[in-house]
Amino acid sequence: MDKHFNPDMQHTLASSVSISGTGLHTGILVDMTLKPANPGFGIHFQRIDLPNQPIIKADCDLVTDTSRGTTLQVGDAKVSTVEHVLAAL
Repeated sequence: MDKHFNPDMQHTLASSVSISGTGLHTGILVDMTLKPANPGFGIHFQRIDLPNQPIIKADCDLVTDTSRGTTLQVGDAKVSTVEHVLAAL
């Protein structure tokens, strides 16, 4: 774990919450569930609609585009406009 990791500063959700809506730039229906995690786990996005259900960590090194929002990408799997969810957390 990171040398700056402080377990006393870790927070998580009290319980899972699900949200559905229309994608801002795609117009495609999106279902999203936010789940609690253990200290130090960080924030991860899992694309359960794709084969192998890839996981994309919320990591600035995975940013591939910022033209219409922040896009994180691992291989062919992308999540876009993540800044809205991250700001709410």
